[in-house]
Amino acid sequence: MKEASIVKAAIPQADGKVKLRPALLLRKLHKFDDFLLCGISSKTEHYIDGFDEIIDENDSDFKESGLLQTSLIRLGFLAALPQNSILGSIGVISSERHKRLLHNLSNYLLKEK
Repeated sequence: MKEASIVKAAIPQADGKVKLRPALLLRKLHKFDDFLLCGISSKTEHYIDGFDEIIDENDSDFKESGLLQTSLIRLGFLAALPQNSILGSIGVISSERHKRLLHNLSNYLLKEK
């Protein structure tokens, strides 16, 4: 598995339950081969402008993503998971989209309160 891959992973939800869902591998973490990933949802109404990304069938990387419908890549839905919690890759997003998401997350984390 590599960064920018769309995978199926067992991710803890806000209610404490674990759900198998699509997620984006943002970055491989040091030493233990864990991944920082963010959840992907079909509920695009949760979109945060300038932070998240919506990927739809008109985007050049949609077909390669393996997603079945317009989806929201949610940077506010982060998890760090070991590789054995990731069931496999279903696709990949463009390197440009991946860099933009990392940039958005980095800018948010470095922003002064």
